[in-house]
Amino acid sequence: MPTRIRRSSSAGLVAAALAGLAVLLAPASPAAAHNSLLTANPAKNARLAAPPAQITLKFLQKLDPAFTTIVLSDADQRKVSTSEPAVTGTTGTVTISEPLANGSYTVAYRVVSADGHPVQGSYSFTVADPAASAAAPTASAAPGVVASAAADQGAASSASASPAASSRRSDGSDPMPLVAGGIAVVAVVAGVVVLRRRRRAGS
Repeated sequence: MPTRIRRSSSAGLVAAALAGLAVLLAPASPAAAHNSLLTANPAKNARLAAPPAQITLKFLQKLDPAFTTIVLSDADQRKVSTSEPAVTGTTGTVTISEPLANGSYTVAYRVVSADGHPVQGSYSFTVADPAASAAAPTASAAPGVVASAAADQGAASSASASPAASSRRSDGSDPMPLVAGGIAVVAVVAGVVVLRRRRRAGS
């Protein structure tokens, strides 16, 4: 009799454990049916020394090309031009149309799970190309070169204007000699008048 009771108790414990395990696993079943991102290239929060040519995302489940979207945006949330997603099995790839400038970028994706449930998400990466940073000061120096050239041209114009001014002074158009000559003539005439008056007074 005690043996039967022990066996019944053991069976009850096993049944209770299995029931509890089933309860724990039941909520996870729908979630397991949903698709999810496994790997990404560039990776999340990556800091790249050179701009990538493509964005490649690999998911848990096979992708449907008709319901696969991959969008790349810059730091100002402006869409970057890319190709349509090329889907191969569980992998989706877009090709970036032009080289990316230095800065932060966001990859946003939307796919469909095997049960038809849509899954979407996003992550960021950064492009920090040293070559692009070194080229920026060279480009910014161009306005200074233009300003220097303009200053040199202005100096040359001033220099060419100086001989012209000198030629105007030497061609007799300067009024100062005429004024001096007029004063001299007036002085001579005044002297003659004074001498005549003195002669008349003495006679």
